[in-house]
Amino acid sequence: MSKLLAAITRPFDERFDLTNRLRKNMFDKPVPAHARKFWYCFGGLTFFVFLMQAMTGIFLTLYYVPSQERAYSSVFYITHYVPYGWLIRSVHLWGAHLMVIFVVIHMLRVFVTGSYKAPREFNWVAGVLLFAVTMAFGLTGYLLPWDNKAYWGSTVATSLMGAVPFAGKTIQFIVVGGQTIGGPTITRFFSLHVFLLPVALIGLMVVHFWMIRKQGISGPL
Repeated sequence: MSKLLAAITRPFDERFDLTNRLRKNMFDKPVPAHARKFWYCFGGLTFFVFLMQAMTGIFLTLYYVPSQERAYSSVFYITHYVPYGWLIRSVHLWGAHLMVIFVVIHMLRVFVTGSYKAPREFNWVAGVLLFAVTMAFGLTGYLLPWDNKAYWGSTVATSLMGAVPFAGKTIQFIVVGGQTIGGPTITRFFSLHVFLLPVALIGLMVVHFWMIRKQGISGPL
């Protein structure tokens, strides 16, 4: 298999020097000694938890039904009848909590060590946007089980949107899909949680990682 792969890639390697370029761009980047400390690992831990969330989330979408009539029953079916469904749902639930905790600790570390300063200010902006998307994941995913806790918790959260000056009521109406939380809200939150927010998060992560590779890991305070 390795010989076949080498035979396929050899013409491209001879013309574009792919092997050396990949090695230089991906592996010839030594990690500074200060970045090997535990407090510098929370960005990577956040990314690892995101991968877990993506894998478990894909599994959950195979059984979840985003409708007012069947949302709760589909979650109940996943938890009690799907083999290891309870485990995968628990990993997804606790992974959501850990992702928020890790990204907050990561941002605090960046702030305390002054890593947001020039020339990394645009990377800080990308990180703040990543934090906002992460919180949006938590908001949209909280409603999907469609139990009492999810309903009333989401009611409080969307009511806070209505308190925004000038455009608050409009924002609340667009997010909720009406005057009260119901079927349209589940559909909108599910679409955001599964389609739009992952695209935004992946795009921002690509920008975030690319700037880290270009600028390097910031030094200690």
